[in-house]
Amino acid sequence: MRPSPTGAAILAFVQDPGQQWPQPPVTAHRRAADESESRSANGADWDRYADEYQATHGEFLGDAGFLWGPEGLTEAEAGVLGDVAGRDVLEVGSGAGQCSRWVRSQGGRSFGLDLSYRQLQHSRRIDEMTGIVVPSVLGTATHLPFADDSFDVVFSSFGALQFVADIDTAVRETARVLRPGGRFAFSITHPTRWMFPDDPGEDGLTATQSYWDRTPYVEVDDETGTTSYVEHHRTLGDWVHLLSSHRFHLTTLLEPEWPEDHDRLWGGWSRVRGTLTPGTALFGADLLDPPPASAGTRPAVAPR
Repeated sequence: MRPSPTGAAILAFVQDPGQQWPQPPVTAHRRAADESESRSANGADWDRYADEYQATHGEFLGDAGFLWGPEGLTEAEAGVLGDVAGRDVLEVGSGAGQCSRWVRSQGGRSFGLDLSYRQLQHSRRIDEMTGIVVPSVLGTATHLPFADDSFDVVFSSFGALQFVADIDTAVRETARVLRPGGRFAFSITHPTRWMFPDDPGEDGLTATQSYWDRTPYVEVDDETGTTSYVEHHRTLGDWVHLLSSHRFHLTTLLEPEWPEDHDRLWGGWSRVRGTLTPGTALFGADLLDPPPASAGTRPAVAPR
């Protein structure tokens, strides 16, 4: 299928080897950042960064590939989602839809949701290139625009959860749109990485931040004074508690190892760090049935 004029323009732009993506100077802070600030900053950041991201990582991701993280672990290898054929599947933080396109190639009915309009434009471009169309909507993990019990599977591959301030609402929303027994799977930066500088070299191997300090990482544009990026940290224990508090039964926790033949640099991910410490955490959990409604209980009797 030939790209539309819009798709062709985006394709030419991201494939131009001479294209430069200047980044505004920023200052990093550790301070509080609520859901509104996080959503506004990260949506705008992904709109700015989408072209560079797809140009830099598009070949590695594949047009219809499913990677759980920079280590290159695929869903075909991990099998965290289970058999998706005939299943209704939602990807939260779908980006250009590569993972959802893989789900469709396996017989699943996948749908995408992303905070970035520019990322969704790239998704449409790849839809037209491949002929595998992923219906996608602009939205946020804390307000999923779907009815209760709509999906058999909800997943997010590095796409949303670490950028969300109100994570309790995001997981509650996931539970709401999942059918009982449905599966929730997601990958995030491994929580232990919070302790280290985001540097792929030797400097990234010395802990400088407390693992238990959950103060968000915030970047502020030096020129405009606006918040340009926010990332939130939860410990492994936080994630386990969060899942269980919303009726999720944790069944899978994977920490992908760095492959011997893998030399790709991806931000702070590298062979130098990846062979010594995990960079990605991958969770899989099943939604338990709601507790049965009480048929009535005898009133408590005060002791005599």
